[in-house]
Amino acid sequence: MSPIDSTLIHLAFAVLLLPLAGFTLLIFFGKRIPRQDLIETGILFVALAISIYIMVQKVFFIAEPRIDFTFRWLDLGALIGHPGFTIDLGIAIDNITAIMLVVVTLISSLVHLFSLAYMEGDVRYSRYYAYLGFFSFSMLGIVLSNNFLMMYAFWELVGISSYLLIGHWYEKKSASDAGKKAFIVNRIGDVGFFIGIMIVFTQLHTFLFSGVFAGIAEGHLSGPLLTAAGILIFCGAVGKSAQFPLHVWLPDAMEGPTPVSALIHAATMVAAGVYLIARVFPMLTADALTVIAYIGAITAFISATIAIAQNDIKKVLAYSTVSQLGYMVMALGVDAYSAGFFHLVTHAAFKAGLFLGSGSVIYAMHHEQDMRQMGGLRKKMPITYWTFVVFSLSISGIPLTSGFLSKDSILGGSLAYGMLTGNYLIPIIGYSVVFLTAMYMFRLIIMTFHGEPRDVHKYEHAKESPKVMTIPLIVLASLSIFVFYSFNPLNPEKGWFLESVTKPESVVPGYQKYSWDFLQVKLVEKHPGETGVTNSGETFVTTNAYQMELERIHYTGLFLSLALALLGIFTAFLIYDWKKIDAEKLKQRVKPIHTFLYNKWYFDELYGATAVAGTLLLSKSFAWFDAHVIDGIVNGAATLIRLWSRLSGSFDHYVVDGLVNFSAWFTGLLGRGLRKVQTGRVQTYIVFALLGVIVIFYVFKQF
Repeated sequence: MSPIDSTLIHLAFAVLLLPLAGFTLLIFFGKRIPRQDLIETGILFVALAISIYIMVQKVFFIAEPRIDFTFRWLDLGALIGHPGFTIDLGIAIDNITAIMLVVVTLISSLVHLFSLAYMEGDVRYSRYYAYLGFFSFSMLGIVLSNNFLMMYAFWELVGISSYLLIGHWYEKKSASDAGKKAFIVNRIGDVGFFIGIMIVFTQLHTFLFSGVFAGIAEGHLSGPLLTAAGILIFCGAVGKSAQFPLHVWLPDAMEGPTPVSALIHAATMVAAGVYLIARVFPMLTADALTVIAYIGAITAFISATIAIAQNDIKKVLAYSTVSQLGYMVMALGVDAYSAGFFHLVTHAAFKAGLFLGSGSVIYAMHHEQDMRQMGGLRKKMPITYWTFVVFSLSISGIPLTSGFLSKDSILGGSLAYGMLTGNYLIPIIGYSVVFLTAMYMFRLIIMTFHGEPRDVHKYEHAKESPKVMTIPLIVLASLSIFVFYSFNPLNPEKGWFLESVTKPESVVPGYQKYSWDFLQVKLVEKHPGETGVTNSGETFVTTNAYQMELERIHYTGLFLSLALALLGIFTAFLIYDWKKIDAEKLKQRVKPIHTFLYNKWYFDELYGATAVAGTLLLSKSFAWFDAHVIDGIVNGAATLIRLWSRLSGSFDHYVVDGLVNFSAWFTGLLGRGLRKVQTGRVQTYIVFALLGVIVIFYVFKQF
């Protein structure tokens, strides 16, 4: 390891441990330290500065793809008689790790800064900042881990820290319930993740990503078992990144403080699942990727339709997050690896900004979250308004924003995938969600900032938020502009980001053959004679097939997504601002659909009637079985033993003791009778002896 590599590894450990040090300090000494909030905030900004240095060095100056530090954690060879049974742990830094370090520390540090004003005077202020530090430590651990075991440990730490943050105001039943719901739903996905890890370990005897990939490349884990392992590992992402059908926890998590929503729902916890897929991407089979693509597409569509009907500003953004996460997962599933990770990063900036912007609005409106009670706030809160517009343009995919670059790449990838494989449903969903996203985001802006105030009293007292709240908004709005990622506002392919984040090669034996066979044949039919194509299709390089299709449909996909985004914005203005269509009358006309969407497709009710009710029924059945069968057997045995004891006691008392007592009584009776003849006088004994002789003489005389 070179000196610069060694330095980066040491700095990475520092980034990891700094938030943990802040957490330890605050949890034990928080109330004794003045301005403990500034300590944890300062620690995160130091971690951010170190992370930026690591990213710059790794992405721009270090040519080697990966810096790895591994150590032997456990050697069980002597204990179990298997010399090769060891467990190695460590950390690794590659380009996506370096970028994610900056993303996590940036969002976390800005959330810390924003919270200085938003959480001021909170009853558990010190504990809140301690939990933020613990969460940051856990998330950074996931990013830096070079093995499944460490990643799973930090994965669970993220789960417990998010539970603590979501339930920060635990005296509210809704908040405590939301924390429990997030924790339990995530555990469901984590069970699948754990089983997938165990399949990999039992087959390959290593937790290291490099060792796992090498073992798969050598054929030690293949076929349906490898596909099952990939899908089970993906279950962890389904839970953490709130994918269908485990997406129901994330909107309820809005019960936590708004800065927590920005931290959890923007770049950190929910991004962990997408990061996991990106990290294990080389081991995913074609079948696993197909499942992943469809799960992502379904999630994106369902959540976007629900967001349209919500009135709580944070719930709209929550379902928007679920929808955008679906985009990222779909991108990875359709082989648009770089685009999916790109959207993770751009989404971190504009979605954190949207949540913090909503927090600014809620703060100004005295914790009012219902958009129907807002209106006209752009005059009172110009910084919040204009930054919110930038964030909304970015998430809608409008040119000159970062969101346009990443969403266009995803949609182009999905369209190419659909054209080549016949899975047309995926791009259809992807493009329809563009329209829905633009519509619900500008519906939110219009209802919140445009028009006349609906609650005049709260409006009159509303004002722009303090600088510690607006500065993070301005920073995140700046990062939502295209120039930070590519100098070409229409095509990011030549920008530093996509040149740094390239798709890793699959290690699945025969991956290209069995996943892209159809692609080869189809492309030969459509483009005979092109470079790399033969009439038989045998020598075609499959990665070029995908790339060629991407280039061919690039501008078609670009203009289609832009047209749909503009149509969504136009529709929102038509209904909610210009009032050309009466929103209430429209709602009444489609009341069943609106009710269905407002009630979130009745997923909570469905799960309540099936999974929850089934679990309760099973629990009650077990309780009945325990009370009536198990306890019945135990109680019956006790009754029989008591009866036997009584019978045994009666027998002992009346028979055994009776015989003993009778013997004693009879002996006593004899004693009392004999005592009469035992006078102690010789004369009496002589008389009795003579009488005895006479009796004997008389008896013998008879014979």
